[in-house]
Amino acid sequence: MDIYIYAMIPVAALIVDAIYGDPRSNWHPVVLIGKVISFWEKYLYPKSRISNYKVISFGFIEVLLVFLTIGVITGVLLFLAKLGGTILYFIVGTIIVYFTITPRSLTRDGMEIYHLLRHDDILTARQRLSWIVGRDTDKLKEDEIARGTIETIAENTTDGIISPLFYFIFLGPLGAMLYRAGNTMDSMLGYKNERYLYFGRVAARFDDVLNYIPARITYILFIIAAFLLRLDWKNAISIGWRDAPKHPSPNGGYAEATVAGAMHVRLGGYNYYQGEKEFRAYMGEPDEIITAKHIKCCIELMYVATILFVVIESIILLVW
Repeated sequence: MDIYIYAMIPVAALIVDAIYGDPRSNWHPVVLIGKVISFWEKYLYPKSRISNYKVISFGFIEVLLVFLTIGVITGVLLFLAKLGGTILYFIVGTIIVYFTITPRSLTRDGMEIYHLLRHDDILTARQRLSWIVGRDTDKLKEDEIARGTIETIAENTTDGIISPLFYFIFLGPLGAMLYRAGNTMDSMLGYKNERYLYFGRVAARFDDVLNYIPARITYILFIIAAFLLRLDWKNAISIGWRDAPKHPSPNGGYAEATVAGAMHVRLGGYNYYQGEKEFRAYMGEPDEIITAKHIKCCIELMYVATILFVVIESIILLVW
């Protein structure tokens, strides 16, 4: 494999994503990964009462089988593409990586809410936000809608962009797709409810491990992006470092707190889930009231961070 062609796959994937975005289709690889997860869950989830330890063990087997299934399917596709030559491998690899990243999707969702808020269409903005967050949105005010949007874009910069590209460095398109499988398992199984508290525990913990390094890379990327966009990069450093550990996730705070610092806003606070009130520790200082303009600013930070990482990644691959 020509290393120059290989190093250009992340660049090409980002370009394809910028042009076409993330298609909403039942044949999207993430949807198919979800079906694989559901298939194995149907056979592995205990149908009778057993010890919590055994339930965790079945959840561990679920994780292994999902990774094995997705790994074999993706590996076979890449192997066949490689047999067809460098150009075919480049095309297939680009398509695979393209399906694992979501910058255009995050931009689309964020800008839709941005424009709705700018036109004072709060009711539609609440509904649109409910498509991308798990919290109750039916009573949210403008600043709360904007906050939820910013938190989602910031955190998904790690999960939906930097992490799959990070694992591309080590395992190529296969690494990106395996990461997406791990992240999708967390989305489907990593709930702290009666059904998944034990069965989904391994999936949730493994997702934490997968995102550990990428989250901290995102922290650095957001600081550089803040500097390039003439935002307060020094405040991004201090707030990101100070407040990231407050996030309930060991990784999510490194994106959210850094963005909050760069824009001088405060994220976190009270949310409602199915009517139940929950408090998430504050990140950042409320120097500015959160408005629609901060959504757009967060999207700019996300895109600059993404481009930075793709360029750095391609250089690493060329000199490695």
